[in-house]
Amino acid sequence: MENYEGIFIIKPEIKDEDAKNIFKVISDSVTKNGGTVKKEEPWGKRPLAYPVKKAKEGHYFKLDFSAPTGAIAKLEEAYRLNDDILRTMITRR
Repeated sequence: MENYEGIFIIKPEIKDEDAKNIFKVISDSVTKNGGTVKKEEPWGKRPLAYPVKKAKEGHYFKLDFSAPTGAIAKLEEAYRLNDDILRTMITRR
């Protein structure tokens, strides 16, 4: 299993508690695909460098996890289909 770091930006109009629940779904999908979550960090609501889908800010979350290499494509597909997630970036550490 490889170590990964994921940054997730969730839509700003979503309430803080709902954003945390969406992030919980994100971290649960890692464990469902055979990975383990090492660290979760909510960074709060921050401005974006440029507008994304007409949003100028978003709820930022960071996730450190390990997962099999084949699971990353499945995770990215699931995150792309979630309308509440503006952007994701998963990098191997």
